[in-house]
Amino acid sequence: MSALPERKEQDLFYVWIVASVSGFNSEIVTYPLDLVKTRLQVQGETAKSGKEALGEGPQRGFVQTTVGVVREEGFFKLWKGMSAAWLRQFLYSGVRIVSYKYIKNKLIAVNPPEKGSQFPIWKSAMCGATAGGFAQWIASPADLVKVQLMMEGKRQMMGLPPRVNGIMDAFIKTWNSGGVRALWKGAVPCVQRAALVNLGDLTAYDSTKRALLKHTSLPDALLVHFLASSVAGFFAALLGTPADVIKTRVMNQPFDEKGSGILYKNSLECLKKTVGEEGFAALYKGFLPIYLRMAPWSVTFWITFEQAMVMLGQDTW
Repeated sequence: MSALPERKEQDLFYVWIVASVSGFNSEIVTYPLDLVKTRLQVQGETAKSGKEALGEGPQRGFVQTTVGVVREEGFFKLWKGMSAAWLRQFLYSGVRIVSYKYIKNKLIAVNPPEKGSQFPIWKSAMCGATAGGFAQWIASPADLVKVQLMMEGKRQMMGLPPRVNGIMDAFIKTWNSGGVRALWKGAVPCVQRAALVNLGDLTAYDSTKRALLKHTSLPDALLVHFLASSVAGFFAALLGTPADVIKTRVMNQPFDEKGSGILYKNSLECLKKTVGEEGFAALYKGFLPIYLRMAPWSVTFWITFEQAMVMLGQDTW
């Protein structure tokens, strides 16, 4: 067995930039899965509500939805809304990583974990959930716009008028619908989802990597990063899928002239209606694309992050 390497302070500016770039790379690789997952999660809403605004069509599975987007809208429509996704990653990935490091090293631990030590999992979980929720609150306007743009291709195929035409138009129309508060529509379920996802991702990566370095002879290199990020992707999907379903439905629902949701008043009502009318399994709609997205997303993110930090002369995670 090998001892953990000595941990040292990282420049948080480098951490932010590297985390943002790592998030960009991960989005490019996995964005089509995110779009398909979003389409799957809003199936069933129009039938039960009588509203047409969500663009409901025949019930489809993962493969049929993917093939349908390519055939009906075009291959590159799988990346529709990418500009908003990149903006979100600049805010979200940067803030969540920097916040996690700051909370862990400055607020909870007197010093960064010393050589041979391992940060308690429950403390890591608290750091991950807090950092993820805070980062999502900052990035919620970009996430709202991203979800709206993702659904435009389906609406156009159904002959419905577009709600938004591009990222700036989406921001302007959202602002005009209710001012600055409108930009944070659906922020609560977004924050809840992000807290759970990062409880899984950050906690699993941190704890798995530390355990591998402490209890095996593996060096702090690519194999350890791959194994730890694979575990992180699984737990992020497992914990985050129910909240992701609620978040998507709340954010994508139509709003009245006062800016209030027509289908759901809040995430709790959405949870009750979803389970009551569609069953508990509805909370895991889109789990396959979520996992298939989060697994490579996590692997791409963490490997990019670790390698970039080394190239910049910074310590690894």
